[in-house]
Amino acid sequence: MALKKILIYPEEILKKKAKEIAKIDDSLKRLASDMAETMYAAPGIGLAAPQVGESKRLIVLDAPLGENKTTGLIKLLNPEIVEKSGEIEYEEGCLSLPELYENVTRFLNVLVKAVDLATERKIEIEAEGTFAIALQHEIDHINGVLFIDHLSPLKRKLAIKKFKRIIEERKKEVL
Repeated sequence: MALKKILIYPEEILKKKAKEIAKIDDSLKRLASDMAETMYAAPGIGLAAPQVGESKRLIVLDAPLGENKTTGLIKLLNPEIVEKSGEIEYEEGCLSLPELYENVTRFLNVLVKAVDLATERKIEIEAEGTFAIALQHEIDHINGVLFIDHLSPLKRKLAIKKFKRIIEERKKEVL
């Protein structure tokens, strides 16, 4: 396994819809394992293939379920939200927009259909709360959508301005 470089906004691939995965092979399994290692090292709770420069509909997650429980590592191919309900506002961040956090409104409950890479079978996942938010966030990534795209135009403009300042400060720290 190897750590992958996480691409930072405004990388072009982050704004493009990723390609459907038709075949499971060793290189895809290796990519998923590398993504998981990268996610944990970042640290994060989810990562999508476009964030590491791969236009593939692949996400990895290890999201909180509450009371110190997590989903455990899951690797999903071609995930899609098929049902959604409720609403929740949550402060989100993103490994591709490091150190930027904004309140985003998401669905409280989602039903996701996907292929589980571990079993290579189609599955359905009912998720709520933080797990549902993480699924929506990562599925957005494979659809070319960033969490800042859910903000009003003014808030998005201010968030991007803030992010640019964060990047400039990081550059100064390196020098």
